[in-house]
Amino acid sequence: MTTSRRAFLKTAAAIGASLAWVGPAHASRVRWHERRELYPQGVASGDPDPHSVILWTRRPFEQGTRHILTVEVAEDEAFHRVIAHAQAPVSSAADWTTRVLIGGLKPARVYWYRFTDAHGNGSRVGRTITAPLPNDPRTVNFAFVSCQDINEGKLNAFRRMIHEDERAPAAQQLGFVLHLGDFIYEVVEYPDEVKSRYDRTIYEVARIPDGHKVGNFHIPLTVEGYRAVYKGYLADPDLQDARARWPFVAIWDNHEFSWQGWQSIVKAGAFEQPGQSIKVAANQAWFEYLPARVAPPSGVLERFDPPPVKNLPIKDFDSNGLGTEPNNLVAINSLKAYRAFRYGQHLDLIITDQHSYRSPDPFGDPALDKLVPDGFMGMFPESALQILDGGRSYNGGSPPAEIRFNEAQVANAQRSAPPQTILGAEQKAWFKDKLKNSTAAWKIWANSQGALDLRADPENLPAELTKAPWPKNTFANLGGGDYGTAYAERAEIYNLVRDAKMTGFAIVSGDRHAFWAGYAAAELPPGKFEPVGLSFVGGSLVSPGAMESFEHRLEKDAPLRPLFLADRDPGTKPDWTYNMLLKHGVRSCLDYAKNFDLKRARALSNPDVAPHVAFVDAGGHGYSKVQLTANEMRTEFVCIPRPVTRSGTPDGGPIRYRVVHTAALWKSGDRPQLQASVLEGDVGLSM
Repeated sequence: MTTSRRAFLKTAAAIGASLAWVGPAHASRVRWHERRELYPQGVASGDPDPHSVILWTRRPFEQGTRHILTVEVAEDEAFHRVIAHAQAPVSSAADWTTRVLIGGLKPARVYWYRFTDAHGNGSRVGRTITAPLPNDPRTVNFAFVSCQDINEGKLNAFRRMIHEDERAPAAQQLGFVLHLGDFIYEVVEYPDEVKSRYDRTIYEVARIPDGHKVGNFHIPLTVEGYRAVYKGYLADPDLQDARARWPFVAIWDNHEFSWQGWQSIVKAGAFEQPGQSIKVAANQAWFEYLPARVAPPSGVLERFDPPPVKNLPIKDFDSNGLGTEPNNLVAINSLKAYRAFRYGQHLDLIITDQHSYRSPDPFGDPALDKLVPDGFMGMFPESALQILDGGRSYNGGSPPAEIRFNEAQVANAQRSAPPQTILGAEQKAWFKDKLKNSTAAWKIWANSQGALDLRADPENLPAELTKAPWPKNTFANLGGGDYGTAYAERAEIYNLVRDAKMTGFAIVSGDRHAFWAGYAAAELPPGKFEPVGLSFVGGSLVSPGAMESFEHRLEKDAPLRPLFLADRDPGTKPDWTYNMLLKHGVRSCLDYAKNFDLKRARALSNPDVAPHVAFVDAGGHGYSKVQLTANEMRTEFVCIPRPVTRSGTPDGGPIRYRVVHTAALWKSGDRPQLQASVLEGDVGLSM
């Protein structure tokens, strides 16, 4: 038995996969004829390594509870050189999905695959690509995407991505797609109940059995509900085409389980309940529909076998904020999705789960509203957020009993609480170990949530625009809930990078429905600004962003409207000054809204508000591409128009802009430096 075969058996055993090994090439012996309608969710591949990949399809049957498909893997699209042939069981217990791990493949190689039932009815042909060997110096190319709410739009970005990739030179084609979450939205609107939101048509996705309704949204409470949503999403032709072209590497964000939920608590607006069985159901559906190297409770890749749990209140939390209720622990550990991949000489990809282990929200105390006078439109004192985030560890373990801001004060409800954690203790220890031991040129943290602060300087607002002044020498934050306000844990990670004298550290993230590029820094002015890496956020594939909300909901006569929207002529769309607020500050926004002179407005930029931000577009949709060499990281944002309808052209429609951010691999002790270049279109007020 060869070493690679032994390694494969060990890998297969870890996730409960059966042995499926390559052999000599031969012409296909299967009487395959394509019947795509019998495989309504298409085909997919996932989590490639240099010698193996997981293949997936769904083939429902009306009779029986278990059937056997055949999967073939070939070196050519015509299947004249078939090198693997294996059984692929499908069963009603797994909603007729199958996952097959194929081993013995060659590294950095394109393969084709297809499934066939006992009667010769075949799936479409899929294409997959193995990873390069760990010492392979070739350039690494991948895309990262997130947030595909097809209930409210279409996946034109995937069509654009496919169109461009098919025409790119082989050395520049994507090796995989990193999906950073919100693959589905569990909050589903029904077109017969609500026709539109903003200017968007509501499209049919699924009808949820045994669910609950919150406002216009239906949410699942059982595995059948989650399965219905996945099946609806995967009926989308552009998503099917993308999954058939590239292997996906996926991690969930919030909507794969619960909109505002955490650990195993379900929360959607005013609706909140213990949801241990619901978390297990969400994990099961994710396992069934996204092929990944994760170990299910069953111990076999064929099916999930959900552990029995009860929905009981979670009252007690340990010193790291983890709910100790036994059913909670079973539920969140029913599927561990955090994992890491080596991809050639240049990439160690470390993927984390931002929801299953996070501690209670430190910013949820309603009394905090008293700190900020009316009229500041979502701005909250950065200093107060830092106190709340730090909990009992703030100020070296001496947190204040009260939080004061201007003339207001409230009790510090987090004074005895542990510091906020998004990763949780166990996952964080694993993450830090992976990061410290990385030997690749680039150590990329795949994080479903943005890590750059949403900062503003309301101290520079004219007195007549607000009822009360904002204190001098203080900043506001307009975020909350992601790594933009997880100050303590973020600093812990960044300080590890600094102290280890690490180079090539970068974050790619999603969730914000916006494009961001900037620097990973533990402190911003007036603190010591010491970037230790790069940080990027990709725009949403579909889901509405902040600018769309402002366009439709922000009153025309709101005193602070110029900080978000600058109105030109009647009947024309306003300019997005919110981007300028987050990059340059209040003075630039107010001047631009008055004069529409971009050069003049930028000259008024506050250098202390956002030295960590190089680019921000809070209304951008599209995808991001990363190219890694031994000496450079190149991150390209491909922004498309708001995808409210499906494009009528094969290329997915026009491009709003294409901007590339390049950074040379810096030496230990040096600061990373980003250089931006607009390749196509108009980035507006994003720079």
